[in-house]
Amino acid sequence: MLKEGIDGFCMALADSVPGVSGGTVAFIMGFYDRFIGSINHIVFGKAEEKKDAASYLLKLGAGWVIGMALAALALSSLFESHIYEVSSLFIGFIAGAIPLIIKEEKENFYKIGKGVLFLIVGILLVVGITWMNGKIGDASINLSDFSIGLGLKLFLIGMCAISAMFLPGISGSTLLLVFGVYMPVITAIKGILHLEFSYFPSLAMFGGGILVGALTVVKIIKLSLEKFRVQTVYLILGMMIGSFYAIIMGPTTLENALPAMSFSSFHVIFCAFGFILVLGMQMLKEHNEEPNLEKGKSI
Repeated sequence: MLKEGIDGFCMALADSVPGVSGGTVAFIMGFYDRFIGSINHIVFGKAEEKKDAASYLLKLGAGWVIGMALAALALSSLFESHIYEVSSLFIGFIAGAIPLIIKEEKENFYKIGKGVLFLIVGILLVVGITWMNGKIGDASINLSDFSIGLGLKLFLIGMCAISAMFLPGISGSTLLLVFGVYMPVITAIKGILHLEFSYFPSLAMFGGGILVGALTVVKIIKLSLEKFRVQTVYLILGMMIGSFYAIIMGPTTLENALPAMSFSSFHVIFCAFGFILVLGMQMLKEHNEEPNLEKGKSI
């Protein structure tokens, strides 16, 4: 129970900030396959598989909810007041995660011919969405003022965001950022926690999109990783590289827009801390795997 709760907590911290997805954390900490497999079993599995998957996801989800609630209470003010420090931290997260994913998938990474096009597509996808958001995005959207059009928009964004969460690449929060609803969603969650129920209809539509996305996209992701793993891995890497641009442009999406990150506003210490933190998660994963390897040898 405790291990799954901690895993979920770490995923929530990643999902709550633009930079590293919960899927990246799951991948680095070694429970990604079980995470995706459990979601797939909930929808498509047999009775016993559904039972085991539900038990695992409930434990994981409990930690995730706690982590997301704490993040929402802290990040809405932190993200506004220290955007360049936080963004530098996110850049360190991704810079540390990319070589680890390449290491884990080195056999597939060597098949450059099959994957280079998907790498380019991944980069262009994130950069393109970010660029379009800069042209048409509305960071000042108020989720307490619900309308049908806003609800449909939030539903579709929720589907996209949960898709990103399942992939160990671009984060769902990065997509929220590039669609211009990151801070409004964080503010709405914080409002609900303070019993401001005017935010409820918007968050309900957003949650509905997340649920539908989870039920449909996970099967596609699972099949892609099984049958087209090389292409999928390169697409993931492309989206991670592209999200550097999304994070650099992040300050421009704030309610009180600030200039995009530059060399002068970049904080090396925070970037280094993010890099080290990801490496620490990898070391924790390898430490947890050692007892299983020793057990296997003894058998």
